[in-house]
Amino acid sequence: ITVDGDVIFDSESKETLTPKQKREKQLKIGLVFQQFNLFPQYNVLDNVTLAMKLQAKERPDFKKNKKKIYAEIEQKALSILGKMGLSDKIKNYPCELSGGQQQRVAIARAMALEPKILFFDEPTSALDPELTGEILKVIRELAAEHMTMVIVTHEMTFAKEVSDYIIFMDDGVIAEEGKAKDVIENPKSDRLKAFLSKISD
Repeated sequence: ITVDGDVIFDSESKETLTPKQKREKQLKIGLVFQQFNLFPQYNVLDNVTLAMKLQAKERPDFKKNKKKIYAEIEQKALSILGKMGLSDKIKNYPCELSGGQQQRVAIARAMALEPKILFFDEPTSALDPELTGEILKVIRELAAEHMTMVIVTHEMTFAKEVSDYIIFMDDGVIAEEGKAKDVIENPKSDRLKAFLSKISD
């Protein structure tokens, strides 16, 4: 698995990475979970700034410039939360937010460390149709900004609209793949035809 020219995982490699090397590779990837996985004891702003603050402690100038570094981190988090439409929720706790708001906080948290690629695990499956629209709008905006994303979804209309490339999997095997429009409008495998027919019903 290669991200931005760097091998993230190689099943044949016998190389043992140090924890620091592993972390450097992991930081290239952001993950947005199906069930949000926000820290319930932290408010929205703290959920988004936590990883950045932990990372900042590794900087050689951290002790000397802690106040300035934390102020910069907070500004960055506020900017990302503003993009997510959550500027008025920064002091709220996860239990005080709707599902759509929680998922937008989760996206903001994933983006905070500026990953090269964002993975979404069924980002709308825990949401009702109205809240699903909120999340799909955010993902469309990220796509317009050329953010590289891998999205596991059953929302086929959305997948067709926002994707460059679609992989249809069946029982852990790639059944069909190709450009989004081709795969959705002209499916070749019987399995994909059956799936698309079922969801259109």
